[in-house]
Amino acid sequence: MNIALVGMMGSGKTTIGKLLVEKLKCFSFVDTDELIIKSQNLQICDIFDKFGENYFRKKEEEVLFSILQSDNNIISTGGGIVLSKINLNLLKQKTLMIYLSADAHNLYLRVKNDNSRPLLQSGNAEEKISNLLMQRKPLYEQAHFTIDTTNKSTDIIVNEIVNVVKL
Repeated sequence: MNIALVGMMGSGKTTIGKLLVEKLKCFSFVDTDELIIKSQNLQICDIFDKFGENYFRKKEEEVLFSILQSDNNIISTGGGIVLSKINLNLLKQKTLMIYLSADAHNLYLRVKNDNSRPLLQSGNAEEKISNLLMQRKPLYEQAHFTIDTTNKSTDIIVNEIVNVVKL
């Protein structure tokens, strides 16, 4: 079994994924964004600038497909991975897909000082997050489980996921 964490930037996918591995010792942590950065030898902002978002999304498909060739992975996905029907179907069929949710304002507060987010490089970041969340939320909500991360400690979130996994 693989566990995939989906949600917006700032929802805690990477942080929670790394903590989950400590609790679920038979799992390995994989971050789709990190694998893309390694394979392209470029930061995500640079990939977007040089090749565009469509290229990046294609790389996400390739990386996800590769990860799903093995089991016992906790997968931290990029926020937009669900935009691809291929990815969304793979996640629903081949993983326990968990949506880490938060409202737009909390997401903004978590990422407002992070300059590595390519979709927030211009314009009103909080408004962009709100618009992206509106667009993506119906896709995220196709997950098997939703965990609301608003005003919760990482320990509480991890324990909620561990309880879901043990069902």
